Amino acid sequence: MRGEITRFLDHLQAEKGFSPNTLAAYQNDLSQLLSSLQDRTQHMVAPLPEPNLWNGVRNEHIQVYISTLHSKKYAQTTIARKIASIKSFFHFLHDEKLISGNPAESLSSPGIRRSLPRTISSGEVAELLEQTLKRETPEARRDWAMLSLLCSTGMRVTELVKLNVDDVILDQNLPHIRCIGRNTRARLIRLPEESIGAISEYLTSARDRLARSAEKTALFLNRRGERLTRQGFWLILKSYARAAHLPAEITPHMLRHTFAAHMLGSGRLNLRELQEFLGHASITTTQVYTQISGDFSISGAARKPARSGRR
Repeated sequence: MRGEITRFLDHLQAEKGFSPNTLAAYQNDLSQLLSSLQDRTQHMVAPLPEPNLWNGVRNEHIQVYISTLHSKKYAQTTIARKIASIKSFFHFLHDEKLISGNPAESLSSPGIRRSLPRTISSGEVAELLEQTLKRETPEARRDWAMLSLLCSTGMRVTELVKLNVDDVILDQNLPHIRCIGRNTRARLIRLPEESIGAISEYLTSARDRLARSAEKTALFLNRRGERLTRQGFWLILKSYARAAHLPAEITPHMLRHTFAAHMLGSGRLNLRELQEFLGHASITTTQVYTQISGDFSISGAARKPARSGRR
């Protein structure tokens, strides 16, 4: 059952850019939970079914584990962190359809305030995008398109790398992109002017130069001509952040948070529209952005300056 934990940790690293220390804390918390669940002598509840242990976990199993933490005099902040790890893990399992129900959904933390999503400034976005314009390579054109798309649509990085060429519709009347979100839910995202030029140039002058393999469908390709992975994009983002002298902890999800805060704060989208735009299953998830100032814009930041010898 450790395979699911590893899969979850990979998701946190690629999707949210968690630090090694944070990932180690999650791994320790979930390994401790797993050991408790497997030690059936600790439980006065029904034994867990095999082989799908996670699907057999019930809320009462988790409550017994939490009671054990209290009896061992763990600090409230430590218990809160472990509960947060459990909730996040089971949410992931349920979202990925690895379990049929979420036994941790009703868990409550002992009075620890949840931190707000972190965003970056318009100047930092401009610096990030500017780095992609300093080279005349197919990879740089790809990176400009990817970063422009994330910053102007709030798309998840997992959704970005799943895009196919056929998902992009650059129709003059309604340019949009077809996005496959969580639980394979499809949604159409209209393309803002900031990103249309970047995607168009990538498709016309760069993608064919990267397509060295039989890969015919993927929109964004790596140097081997294969579909770019989440991990690959994360390395690309870190490289540009370093080049722009930006904080090393900038993550793909921070770009999504920044977009959402601006859309809501500027009044360009209301709460329900933003929920649909981001692909949130619950509006509760979207409501957190009402607490963040929306002072972000990439207009101009994503506009490509004139270059000599442009194709």
